[in-house]
Amino acid sequence: MAVVRRKGCLLRLLMFALLACIALLWTADEIYRWRSNFVFWSYRESDQPLEVSTKKGWKILPDLTLAELDSSLDEQGKTEGFRVGELRIRRHSKSLTQTLSSALCESRVTIFLISPEQYRFQTSFRDKFALTTARERCATDDAALAITANFRDPQGKPLGWVYSKGQLVNRAFPNWTGAFFVKNGMPYFGPKSLMDEISGDIQEGTQGYPSVMKNHTVFSYVDLAPDKHFDGKRITYRALAGTRRDGTVVLVLSGEGGVMTVAEITSIAMKLQLQHATLLDGGRALQYSYQLPGSGLRHFRAFNTQIDSGPAWSRAQRSPVYIVVKPKNKKL
Repeated sequence: MAVVRRKGCLLRLLMFALLACIALLWTADEIYRWRSNFVFWSYRESDQPLEVSTKKGWKILPDLTLAELDSSLDEQGKTEGFRVGELRIRRHSKSLTQTLSSALCESRVTIFLISPEQYRFQTSFRDKFALTTARERCATDDAALAITANFRDPQGKPLGWVYSKGQLVNRAFPNWTGAFFVKNGMPYFGPKSLMDEISGDIQEGTQGYPSVMKNHTVFSYVDLAPDKHFDGKRITYRALAGTRRDGTVVLVLSGEGGVMTVAEITSIAMKLQLQHATLLDGGRALQYSYQLPGSGLRHFRAFNTQIDSGPAWSRAQRSPVYIVVKPKNKKL
């Protein structure tokens, strides 16, 4: 009987240890996104092409058509004027760590398609540009979507101009080429030259870097000199925003494990028929939150946004300025 009791106690201890280990791993992933970052770390220097899952199997990105891309979107939610879906992506694994990371995390790219007829775009930030999160901005503004906008300096202040309610509230950062702005109630994303070509006063806006496309033409440096002014060849978390000719706003964003080069995210934008496009802040800072009618908030963050303790590399990544998207039937 004593032996049976000891075996029973040992089994319970093993079960408790297993459950504790699972809880610890879940908590660590919820806070530090270790599965997604394991993909980032293991593939950060990969030379393999990006592949997208289609109904006919995996295809490398250059061979993908618009129809195939659209039909491959895994619908995450849809309401009038607002659609969100995900693409499954991968790269061929050439090492054990890459194989393991791919097994632990299914890599995704999130795509939003938003009508400016039903939704308004504006900047969102705290007093004195105190650091905040997409989750906080989305909840505070009761927004359908909140996403990181400006890059930030080491002290956390926004790099680049910010317009809010028609007022310039942060100065420009020299030579940065990207822009989000609203004129006459219409949102635009692309090179800053658009600001001079479209008449009207800027009502809302942020500065980004780099712009990647104008009038359906990708700027040459994206492919020919991606590392001259920015780390374009680096495989990391990316965020791109642009507009189609009909005004539809399209966002192409890294999801869990969805790390890409600038050329790759721009290629997806081209296949989605964007007319103009720019990058927003990505890398470790990337985060976005969204909600649809009848559903709760959903969140993506490339890294920890919650806990400030620990070594510098592990501390919370928060940003000063966000772009929020709100239904036009809601008050500002």
